[in-house]
Amino acid sequence: GVSVLLLRACLALLASPIYLLSFLGIWEPFCKKVFFPFLLEKICLSHDKKSKKHKQELFRNLPDFRGPSGALRLLEIGTGSGSNFQYYPPGCKVTCTDINPSFQESLAKSMKKNQHLQYEGVLVAAGEDLGQVPSGSVDVVVCTLVLCSVHSVSSTLREALRVLRPGGAFYFLEHVAAERSSWTYFWQQVCYPTWKLIFAGCCLTRELWKNLEEAKFSELKIQHISLAMPWMPIEPHIVGYGVK
Repeated sequence: GVSVLLLRACLALLASPIYLLSFLGIWEPFCKKVFFPFLLEKICLSHDKKSKKHKQELFRNLPDFRGPSGALRLLEIGTGSGSNFQYYPPGCKVTCTDINPSFQESLAKSMKKNQHLQYEGVLVAAGEDLGQVPSGSVDVVVCTLVLCSVHSVSSTLREALRVLRPGGAFYFLEHVAAERSSWTYFWQQVCYPTWKLIFAGCCLTRELWKNLEEAKFSELKIQHISLAMPWMPIEPHIVGYGVK
């Protein structure tokens, strides 16, 4: 406990300019508009390479969830710059949602690049509040690297289940807390406050598998995997899907 607090203080000292800007109310808007989208793009390039085969495997059975009309209506929570588009099947009808409108430029580029999809709309909305989307209106909800930073995981899962039709599926790939006894968990504890500030609210120690087990899925497939991200305490991930 003491060593965690001591190392936390050292990190906070190193990041003191950011803490000061945050205190003055300058950091959050700058982070949202400029820093976080820029940083995320860089990290995503590395993360996408590492997670590619897991995503290919994960999204392989998307067509199984086509609706009665034969179309696949997919809603993505936290679309960001659209790095998942390449994995969606041709003709898939995609609704993009993100709480941060600063991604829209890079999102437009991804849409141009992925013309095998039909884009139904882009909503600025939090995962906890998809009020603009009617209940039971989509076949699939996708959420990758988003549950770490939503305000409420359980509300987000509730909303995902609400917008899904019965028999629809919620797909996820998320970084999670490491084993409590591991060094990774120790470093997650140390980095937690500074990391959360720099990465726009991202929490390192969420045990998201527990939230998924508590949500009301009729069937849930979860796999614990490890993605080596050099110098980053986000190795442990979970991947899978739940059926409404």
